[in-house]
Amino acid sequence: MEKTKLTTFMNYRNILQSILSLVICVLLVMAVSIRRDGKIMGYDLQAKKHVVNGNVGDTLRVLEDGATIVNTTELAKDIVGYGGIVPLEISLKEGKVVKIDALKNSETPAFFQKASELLTVWNGKDIDEAQRMTVDVVSGATLSSNAIIGNVQRGLSYASMKNTKSSMLDKFELSAKSIVGLLVALMAAVLPLIIKNRRYRMFQQILNVVVLGFWCGTFLNYTSIINYMSNGMNLLTLLVPVVMLITAFVYPLLGKKSYYCTNVCPFGALQELSGKCVRYKIKMKPATVKRLDRLRQLLWAFLMIMLWTGAWFDWIDYEPFSAFIIQSASWVVIVIAVVFVALSTVIIRPYCRFVCPTGSLLKFSQFSRKIIHK
Repeated sequence: MEKTKLTTFMNYRNILQSILSLVICVLLVMAVSIRRDGKIMGYDLQAKKHVVNGNVGDTLRVLEDGATIVNTTELAKDIVGYGGIVPLEISLKEGKVVKIDALKNSETPAFFQKASELLTVWNGKDIDEAQRMTVDVVSGATLSSNAIIGNVQRGLSYASMKNTKSSMLDKFELSAKSIVGLLVALMAAVLPLIIKNRRYRMFQQILNVVVLGFWCGTFLNYTSIINYMSNGMNLLTLLVPVVMLITAFVYPLLGKKSYYCTNVCPFGALQELSGKCVRYKIKMKPATVKRLDRLRQLLWAFLMIMLWTGAWFDWIDYEPFSAFIIQSASWVVIVIAVVFVALSTVIIRPYCRFVCPTGSLLKFSQFSRKIIHK
């Protein structure tokens, strides 16, 4: 009887410890978001209250030459791109669009530069004509493109005094890519729990790499996690990342530690698949593995200090995950990714085990002892 009570007490303590670790992890990321962006979940901690006296931040203001400026910051705060909201200023004169300027946002610069090609397509069109236009997204920058298009539509609706609000269905991303991506993410989140089969595991990993990685370009990394903390998430348009976040942060509370890294992460899957190409594996002594793991922890601590102090925010842009988005990935990131994929042929998942800062963050959020079974 006493042993049963002790076991129950230990299990409750471990669960509380897991929850506490997750809370501390959230606070760590929150601190970085405040330090870098001055925002939490879309709330700008540095923003001043707007008044209706023609200030720059007003939703609608009229210039001395008769031009009208529509600011979509408040109008479209539910429309997000890859990194958060994508506010625009739409300049109108005599009922026509003169120009559209992008305001400060948290999009990845390379993606947004591609998507910015859209900013001129409405120029010279009258408001009604501009509202009726069907604009295609820019390949390689789908989320940023959709955010720009959504902001323009919302701003033009406001300018025409229609104040049209999108329906719930309009907020869903119903492209083939998003539907297939969601299906694959759900498969990765559920089926490995009930199917313990090597062939299926390989099939799922191929799907993770091809669909989630190369086709959808969706994964968890420091950039995405900090952006979600800073800008919030539109759950209806970011369903795949939501599934990933659940497997990364909620599953461990249910006893499924490292589930995201093992079963969902596209780069982890790519390393494991590469390892199947070569039978020979470098055998490392337990002491060597332990030292490399300690080095990973020290690296993570150093990089977190760089974020908290603001000394080096840009390191998050060099995680190899974005190499899946080849059109906009830097050559440095592609080289890093290729090197670790090559190493994975002779060393089991080297980036995951000995380097990955995102994986270290997830491990920190999962810290607890094992559940004791009665």
